Amino acid sequence: MLISRTTAGTLIAGLLVLAGSPLAFAQAPAPPTAARKFEIIDNSFLVEEAFNQEAGVFQNIFVWTRDSEGVWGATFTQEWPAPRLAHQFSYTLPFAGDETTGGIGDVLLNYRYQLLAEAAGRPAIAPRMSVILRTGRPASLGHGVTGLQINVPLSKQIGDVYLHANVGWTWLPGVALDAGTTVNLTSPQVAGSAIWRVAPMLNLMLEAVAMFENAESDALAVVDSAEARRVIGLLTEQYALRRYSEELDRRRRELSGE
Repeated sequence: MLISRTTAGTLIAGLLVLAGSPLAFAQAPAPPTAARKFEIIDNSFLVEEAFNQEAGVFQNIFVWTRDSEGVWGATFTQEWPAPRLAHQFSYTLPFAGDETTGGIGDVLLNYRYQLLAEAAGRPAIAPRMSVILRTGRPASLGHGVTGLQINVPLSKQIGDVYLHANVGWTWLPGVALDAGTTVNLTSPQVAGSAIWRVAPMLNLMLEAVAMFENAESDALAVVDSAEARRVIGLLTEQYALRRYSEELDRRRRELSGE
């Protein structure tokens, strides 16, 4: 993950470790105290912090991952004050692929409102609403519909620990399946992180994210086996009702001798 800001050329990379640079040793900083603010505020990778950008400052965030099979994913996010701290606009460009192909996923346009600034006895709260655009190219990298995402981040410093928490929800209506039917995908998500300031420019982090996907449809997937769970067809409500009616009529005729 790479985060850059326009102010003073600040660069935060990897595990947010800058203590080994010559600049970090130019002066011996005073040890952190419970009342001292964190030197690195944007200090979480997977969990969204509840801080908008200050006026005149924009931030770039780049994340890239690759698994052992060569499948990779990346996102680029740019955050802008609109025009001051209370309102923030940003966009997120997702990319994905493997060793032979790649493309862009569904772009997010984000608006975040600084509902509460952090103060004694209360956390910072900054709800975000995002529109998910149907920009996936090739189509397999997107959902093919316009969707909505809502996330509510909370952030609070407690001594040398920063706590971040997220509660969110994603809605994608009318996502097409291979068999020609559509489903509404809803995905609640929760996340949390604890950032420990070991030194002024050295933070250790513990983060966790959980997502739950639900599909709302008038069809049930038919799989080949309980082990493989490969979808081989769909059972629609209309088909089930028709077969039930036909079976009732057949049994009635059998009992009446027809």
